[in-house]
Amino acid sequence: MSDTPMDPSKRTWLIASSCAGAVGAGFVAVPFVSSFQPSERAKAAGAAVEVDIAALKPGEKITVEWRGKPVWIMRRTPEMLEGLKKTDPQVADPKSDRKAYPTPEYAKNEYRSIKPEVFVAVGICSHLGCSPSDKLQPGPQPSLPDDWQGGFLCPCHGSTFDLAGRVFKNKPAPDNLEVPPHMYLSDTKLLIGEDKKA
Repeated sequence: MSDTPMDPSKRTWLIASSCAGAVGAGFVAVPFVSSFQPSERAKAAGAAVEVDIAALKPGEKITVEWRGKPVWIMRRTPEMLEGLKKTDPQVADPKSDRKAYPTPEYAKNEYRSIKPEVFVAVGICSHLGCSPSDKLQPGPQPSLPDDWQGGFLCPCHGSTFDLAGRVFKNKPAPDNLEVPPHMYLSDTKLLIGEDKKA
């Protein structure tokens, strides 16, 4: 080792370049470290969705997105609820006992819902993942039986579902429409993606 003092200009240059290197390393490290954090989109994809249904009138349906899936929320009329009793013998799984898309216990009833008039379901056919169309009007219609009570028709392969999302017998869809976890935060606010047991 030499005892000769370092040239002051070299010392200044060494300190400046070291500081610049440290700052540069910090700029490189921040995006790298933050890449381990889930993106806002990823957080939102799994997050529960709050929905205000105060303006939803009887017979109307809205669609919201939860985990990248369309979730239908429908306010059924008394006539629609009465029609469900007529479809019981025509559907493949009237009690929602199948396990492919387990129905939450609070929706294992005739209406497949917490409140009879409000139906919540994932709008994806259990056959090949198509989105069924609304065929809410009862009565004879193309591609539907003459005693149609209202429901949903999957245009891809003809699976039909009643107004509780139950698949009719002898259709390609193997299961009822999925009822997602959900709960009421108030009389007019629903939380899709969480329930009291979660």
